[in-house]
Amino acid sequence: MQQVVFYTREKCQLCEDAKQILNLLQDDYLFEVVEKDIESSDEWTEKYGLMIPVIEIDGEIVQYGQIDPFTVSKRLQQKS
Repeated sequence: MQQVVFYTREKCQLCEDAKQILNLLQDDYLFEVVEKDIESSDEWTEKYGLMIPVIEIDGEIVQYGQIDPFTVSKRLQQKS
């Protein structure tokens, strides 16, 4: 099963929107979401603090900030 890493933090409206998009995409694609709160790691906070939410698939950042379903689904299709 494909794995999507979702970097997020609490009280982030863009993150909530992105989470809804990922939940909707799971209806069409088989993947597991691994949610990582950047506040739990200084490294993640430094790396992704200004970018969140961040969607990563196979070690590649697919999209960050304003997440749209088209871009993420296009990337998921490449691996299906």
